[in-house]
Amino acid sequence: MASRLDLQTLLESTLGSENVYYQAPSNVSMKYPAIRYSRKNIDNKFADDAVYMQMLEYELTVIDEDPDSVVVMKVSKLPMCKFDRHYVSNNLNHDVFVIKF
Repeated sequence: MASRLDLQTLLESTLGSENVYYQAPSNVSMKYPAIRYSRKNIDNKFADDAVYMQMLEYELTVIDEDPDSVVVMKVSKLPMCKFDRHYVSNNLNHDVFVIKF
C-alpha cells in the first residue's frame, strides 16, 4: 500500500502544480485549478476471518473555473480512479472522483 504522500506527489504531478490540498479547512484560500482530497473509506479484503489486504479510498475533487478543464480528463485516467459526479458552486466547476490508493 502506497502512502498518502505518494498520492500527494502523484496528484501534484497530474495537476502540474502544488495546488493540491489534503483535508483543506474552509479558511484556506485555494488557487485554481486545484485538487482537494480526503480519505473516504478503507476497503478491506477478508479471508479466514482476517484482513489480508487493505486499500484506502480517497475522494478527489477537481476544482476549476474552466468547465472544460483538461485536469478532469487527466485525473480520470489515473489507475483505480472512478468518476462520481459533477456540480457547480460559486461559479466553480467541481468534478468528484474516488480513487483507491
